[in-house]
Amino acid sequence: MTAEELSKIIVKGMEEKKASDIVVMDLRKIKNTVSDFFVLCSGNSDTQLEAISDSIEEQVIKAGEKPPYRSEGRSGKQWILMDYVDVVAHIFLKDKREFFGLEDLWGDAQITRVD
Repeated sequence: MTAEELSKIIVKGMEEKKASDIVVMDLRKIKNTVSDFFVLCSGNSDTQLEAISDSIEEQVIKAGEKPPYRSEGRSGKQWILMDYVDVVAHIFLKDKREFFGLEDLWGDAQITRVD
């Protein structure tokens, strides 16, 4: 499965749990990046963040892929990171997303907003 296809599956997992402000960042044309895509979304509560994370993992496994190589932030539930190597999913509480500003930090990326 390509990184682009995996990013679409991750978006589907986010949408299933009503994540808001979903953004796909294509990093492939930027030198020295850690992955090909970042997929970001926001949630309204720590419970919703956990549900989104579970939904992403479920959709990825259903598509025949492995669980994330690494996952962080489940205990803090303010920013959950799911590392699928070529694609990294970031699930934020809204205020944390604004604070870290990944869209600005990776401003050279091609950004696609999902409605």
